[in-house]
Amino acid sequence: MGTRDLAVAVVQLAARTTVCLGLLAAPSVAQISGGPAAYPSQPVRVLVGFTAGSGPDVLARTVVAQLSQALKQQSAGASDAHHASAHFYVENQSGANGTLAINTLVKAEPNGHTLLYSSSSITPIPYIYKTVRFDIVRDLVPIATVGVLDGLLMLVHPATPVRNVPELIAYAKQNRLVYGSPGVGNALHLATELFNLKAGVTIDHVPFRGTGDVTTALLSQTIHVMLVTPPSVLGLAKDGQLRAIGFTGSKPFPEFPDLALLKDVVPGYPVIGSWGMFFAPVGTPPPIIEKLNAAIRTALHAPAVANVVLQAGYVPDERSPAAAAEFFKREVEAAVEAVAAARIKPN
Repeated sequence: MGTRDLAVAVVQLAARTTVCLGLLAAPSVAQISGGPAAYPSQPVRVLVGFTAGSGPDVLARTVVAQLSQALKQQSAGASDAHHASAHFYVENQSGANGTLAINTLVKAEPNGHTLLYSSSSITPIPYIYKTVRFDIVRDLVPIATVGVLDGLLMLVHPATPVRNVPELIAYAKQNRLVYGSPGVGNALHLATELFNLKAGVTIDHVPFRGTGDVTTALLSQTIHVMLVTPPSVLGLAKDGQLRAIGFTGSKPFPEFPDLALLKDVVPGYPVIGSWGMFFAPVGTPPPIIEKLNAAIRTALHAPAVANVVLQAGYVPDERSPAAAAEFFKREVEAAVEAVAAARIKPN
């Protein structure tokens, strides 16, 4: 072999080696695309920053169960190992208005195997906490909006001698009352402080770790009033253990159509609702976000999911990831007004 031939052979060998190394280092097309053979490649942890049994937890578990089933069916031709990996499960990390769960998410590998489900309670975080090391708009990637809730239920214990909102206002002006919420600065706290402001009353606030703890406190008459997303309390309200006296939405709540709307009985009180949304950490490949969005939107049509969503007062939502991101950004920006109205100082 001559010198020229040897040089050509060396160049060709180097080129082949570079290609092989590149193939070993780079993810496959299937992995990048998030196709059935690549995602999920291990169980998917869905963080919920609220207590088990709370409204967000109920909706998260309902959708998550459907996702596990749907992705197993999609991967029916895959290996048994992948079939077993198409499993989504909920992990509750409650406390600090969802910041604990968010902190776990933003530290996770952005590969679609750690997700977050949250309600609108997280939107005031930028205006409440100075010390968090994340930016919820920058570091969270909205995947899909499960549903939009028109309003919140206002509940009292049946032993409290009020049956509607005007009676509550009159009673609060003559008696010391206490309400609970899952922490300082969450959406339920802000909504109740707005009620205090607009109704001209002072109902004192007691923060709890989660909505379940607030409900327990109301059942035991440790507190007198709570505002809450409906899913976790429907059974208690229907069987009379708790009394629903008002709804913060724009139209009657389907399960209690005779409840007064706060906007109609408290001058200047705004319509206040909520929503449920799935998030991934920033850096998660767009194909995985798109695949999850499609799977969640499909799950909303399953009877087992649709029944829970609708009975809880939510309207199923089918936004694209881009539309969900724009919606989330607007919601975070709007929360600054409610924080100011509640006179909460960032800490």
